[in-house]
Amino acid sequence: MLSFRLPRSKSFAALDSAARDRILILDGAMGTQIQNLGLSEEDYVGTGCACHIHSDHPQKGNNDLLILTQPQAIEDIHYRYAKAGADIVETNTFSSTTIAQADYAMEEQVFALNREGARIVRRALDRATAEDGRPRFVAGAVGPTNRTASISPDVNDPGYRAVSFDDLRLAYGQQVRGLIAGGADIILIETIFDTLNAKAAIFACLEAFAEHGQQLPLMISGTITDASGRTLSGQTPTAFWHSVKHANPFTVGFNCALGAAAMRPHLAEIAAVADTRICAYPNAGLPNAFGQYDEGPAETARQVADFARDGLVNVVGGCCGTTPEHIRAIADAVASLPPRQF
Repeated sequence: MLSFRLPRSKSFAALDSAARDRILILDGAMGTQIQNLGLSEEDYVGTGCACHIHSDHPQKGNNDLLILTQPQAIEDIHYRYAKAGADIVETNTFSSTTIAQADYAMEEQVFALNREGARIVRRALDRATAEDGRPRFVAGAVGPTNRTASISPDVNDPGYRAVSFDDLRLAYGQQVRGLIAGGADIILIETIFDTLNAKAAIFACLEAFAEHGQQLPLMISGTITDASGRTLSGQTPTAFWHSVKHANPFTVGFNCALGAAAMRPHLAEIAAVADTRICAYPNAGLPNAFGQYDEGPAETARQVADFARDGLVNVVGGCCGTTPEHIRAIADAVASLPPRQF
């Protein structure tokens, strides 16, 4: 049942063909764009949403909820990234699991968040494609949740776990089914700080693909949290690859946590061992004392282009602090450079 002996989705072949020809462009940060909207609590709750929102749970900061309460604003952000050069645009569903939405008492809306999140991206991409004829792909974003399966949150009880593998599998399964129902072309498991969480997400994807009767391409992206060159749960890039290679991912790589310069050695390490495409989408440098990102589009693009010139990448984009202008600069910088061979 849980094998990849399933027919591939129609978009799989188109994505594979595009990736053979050139370096593909992923979009940039969603949170940065949402912060720039300056939304209030009333904006987050909205007025036209049919979903029930508990009045005793403030929603400001629940960016995923804007899929239901401010869909046009979210669609416009996706559209701007598409027009900036993104081939692959992520859904605004980073925290759309029952585990993460429990903080806002919005667990009942998880399937709708994912389904509508994928539909919104599809509408934005269809708008862009109608204008320029370029095909684009919807990536269903699957975040790590706010729980870790490998590490105890209690220093006095190292054996305690706040979440189990099955808890994660079930939560991710609901999310992925919603993304598939909304028309996602790709599932992107991202910002992985604990590979056990990611393995639960992979298992959930396999279950959902089996039910769907088709295999969607999987993109898997870890995050290196500090200068140790390891994930939060302690894996090196090489160990991370060997932990997820059984999923036959379309891409593997890193995002977030570090700017491009600090990410480079870790990217080079995984590129040296992985027999699949490499994806990198770093932050716009490191945040300043106020949590803002000062690295401009030209500097980010220059560093990402260095990845490409050194034959390290097949897909590139931006994470925290990046904007449509960053993505446009990255797309221009790598346009003439060939994708990594593997």
